[in-house]
Amino acid sequence: MKAIDSGRLNYTDQIPCSENASSMGGSQIWLDTKETLSVDEMLKAICVVSANDCTVAMAEYLAGSEENFVKQMNEKAKELGMNDTTFKNCHGIDEDGHVSSAYDIALMSRELLEKHPDIKKYTTIYMDSLRDGKSELVNTNKLIRNYRGATGLKTGSTSLALYNLSASATRDGLSLIAVIMKAPTTKDRFAEASKLLDYGFANYSFKSFAKKGDTVKEIPVSKGTSSSVCAVLSNDAGVLLKKGEESDIVQNVNLPDSISAPIKEGDKLGEISYSLNNETIATIDIVAKNSIDKIDFPNMVKHVFKSWISN
Repeated sequence: MKAIDSGRLNYTDQIPCSENASSMGGSQIWLDTKETLSVDEMLKAICVVSANDCTVAMAEYLAGSEENFVKQMNEKAKELGMNDTTFKNCHGIDEDGHVSSAYDIALMSRELLEKHPDIKKYTTIYMDSLRDGKSELVNTNKLIRNYRGATGLKTGSTSLALYNLSASATRDGLSLIAVIMKAPTTKDRFAEASKLLDYGFANYSFKSFAKKGDTVKEIPVSKGTSSSVCAVLSNDAGVLLKKGEESDIVQNVNLPDSISAPIKEGDKLGEISYSLNNETIATIDIVAKNSIDKIDFPNMVKHVFKSWISN
């Protein structure tokens, strides 16, 4: 998804299948070395039915070899703070030293959902097909069909790891991730994930105060080509709260009464903070919506000329 979002990979690109990819065991769609599938089709197979052959084919295409791709996986895991994770392969089939934790899987899941939300186009598919309808796909994640607000995310099972699931769902603006590892049966993993998500939705809410780009205030500008600048939020303003605490939130806006030019678009002008019981729970920068030059002789002439033309 990172390669797609950066423009390095397109959904229509055709991916070949090597002997190595076609020989993978476990869940697969029986890729043939004589066929190619588009990235779009590969993602369907990977997300919906955990196709190991497609996973290896994509890894080889993106990094030249599975080994190189696994190296990138471990680098990314370290960057995300996945301190209990070591990847030995790209598909998850049992291998000595290939380990992770529920916390690390949650970190990885959050990164995917936040940075590459288009993945949900695939992780929310319940049934589909490939090869002109010849290959039927039914999602291994049964919560997609049975849990309200489910957005994914991924199942996994092996003889050693047993039944695992990273389950994600969104309701009323609140997005949650529940990770189940080593459940004794596939039914247990879905039941336990549902309990965790139910607990989160029953006890917490996401309170949205404003959106990125919303105007907080017009601030007077001295010595500038414009008399004021629009102060806007640099990001969405919202906090995760225990239900019932929404009305106890205190908002504090810290902005100067005026500012001197020059000002560049995106310059920090101040910040807005939210606190609960005198404890700050969120802070968002307030920035300049547009640039304002300082008035010098050339700018003054231009300003006077524009005013004369408009009048």
